[in-house]
Amino acid sequence: MSDTPAGVVDLLGVLAYAELTAFLRLAEDAATLAPSLNDRAALSGLAVAEYAHFRLLRDRLSWLGADPEEAMAPFVSSLDDWHAQTRPGDWLEALVKAYVGTGIAGDFYREAARHVDPETRKLVHEVLAEEVRSEFVVERVRAALAENPQLTGRLALWARRMVGEALSQGHRMAAARPDLALLLVSAASATPSPEPDAETGPAAGREGPPVRGLDSDLVEIGRLFARLTEEHGKRMAALGLVPGP
Repeated sequence: MSDTPAGVVDLLGVLAYAELTAFLRLAEDAATLAPSLNDRAALSGLAVAEYAHFRLLRDRLSWLGADPEEAMAPFVSSLDDWHAQTRPGDWLEALVKAYVGTGIAGDFYREAARHVDPETRKLVHEVLAEEVRSEFVVERVRAALAENPQLTGRLALWARRMVGEALSQGHRMAAARPDLALLLVSAASATPSPEPDAETGPAAGREGPPVRGLDSDLVEIGRLFARLTEEHGKRMAALGLVPGP
């Protein structure tokens, strides 16, 4: 309702626009890049699922008393830029983007959802489920690599470029939306950290949380992005691609 934290509205807004654009891009790729009718139908099915996710998020925003269009608006430029900079040139690039690019974005949103209310967290995990997408993409990409192993280097380079763009956009988004960044900092700082000293935390025996500052928050966000990169490596391995150094 009106007392919904701004960070929750930001999270649902960015995720809603991400799902809407995923629907549009997957539908376009299905129509223009799919090599067979079966592939076109399968990718179109994924696109339909993305639109269903968008509707769930839109309805949740409305129920919370937020205007869905206003909630999505701050993220249009960043997400549109990412899609423009990572437009696939062929079918296999489209598949890798659907799995790797969307996957690392999903990791970003899941991290932010660790410190929101249970209903919102459940919805975020529901719309980011990857099982069907993963099975479809991994099967197609692995089959293509088995037929032509020389594709590995090109697709691995494509995936690294995509993720680099995604992390760059994520950094800018966090800097521009402090309430969303606060969710990410909270998620990052949930991992164990060294005992505070005289400069970074309370004195021995004094109650209260460690004193945090901008530098500390940026360090924690850096660690969070390192975890996202690690998950990217796991997806690369699932596809049969060789992660970069």
